[in-house]
Amino acid sequence: MKLVVISPEHDDPRETAVLGALFAAGLERYHVRKPHWSAGRLAVWLRALPRAWYPRLVLHQHHELVAEFGLGGCHWRDDVNVGRDRPPSPRLCSAGPIPPRIRKSAGFGDPALQRGVFTSRSCHGLVTLKAALGRYDSVFFGPVFPSISKPGHGPRTDFMPEELTALLGQRTAAERKTAVLALGGVTAKNLPRCRDLGFDGAAVLGAVWQAPDPVAVFRNLQAVGAKACCAPMDAMVQP
Repeated sequence: MKLVVISPEHDDPRETAVLGALFAAGLERYHVRKPHWSAGRLAVWLRALPRAWYPRLVLHQHHELVAEFGLGGCHWRDDVNVGRDRPPSPRLCSAGPIPPRIRKSAGFGDPALQRGVFTSRSCHGLVTLKAALGRYDSVFFGPVFPSISKPGHGPRTDFMPEELTALLGQRTAAERKTAVLALGGVTAKNLPRCRDLGFDGAAVLGAVWQAPDPVAVFRNLQAVGAKACCAPMDAMVQP
């Protein structure tokens, strides 16, 4: 199962060190969600990271920095109309012209590479989820379980689990190009249930960052996810 990690909203002195260890452990993408940070503050934080990490970073805010730094991609909120969001052009960078060396390394000017920017969004309803399939590389859907980072938030009750499973199970080949990840309260205990519901993986936040050893939690999620992928559907853990 695919696993991505979402950053803590606020300062966490462990973040950079943990992020390096997560990448070393096999994390493919890290979603940077800092809703209270200005573009300037986020840019300072990015400059302090190894440039080798940039292609794995997906920004949830200040998308102009994706082009400026040559980052991996953009994530949009559920309140953005499906299909109306586009990766920013390098011309929109707030910090002025992009240095030639960064422009070259990021592939700016090559339309094929520009189209290759990773795109994802959040969806909180079945109608929006259906509309997003095939349009994005990834979609977060939830909350599926009670949120760990936002107590009292989720799970959603405006549809039956069987409806979600049917929608995910009936995706066309084109729609399956969009990985649908469970969001909200995902832990190693309930990760098999995500696969049972039809998800391709999960996005985790609280389970990782509220743990004394975030990397150990991530490795455990990897192990559980790998086991879940090999298990027959009727052997999955039920809630």
